Amino acid sequence: MDDTDPKSHPVDNAEKDPSAWVSGDDPMTGAQASYLKTLSEQAHQPDAYDESISKAEASTRIDALKAKLDLE
Repeated sequence: MDDTDPKSHPVDNAEKDPSAWVSGDDPMTGAQASYLKTLSEQAHQPDAYDESISKAEASTRIDALKAKLDLE
């Protein structure tokens, strides 16, 4: 595999900061809402779930809850 070829690292873009997403201000997806609700219940932080947040905010909250629950 050629390490100089950007195509050899397809997951690099997956690490993009949610605040830099082009669609970050869009409403969170149904999958995000479901996962965030589950994680917030498991972490005993029901206030972490808010159905009106953006995709970027949902991603940030999901990451924080996963870290709290040691799911990463």
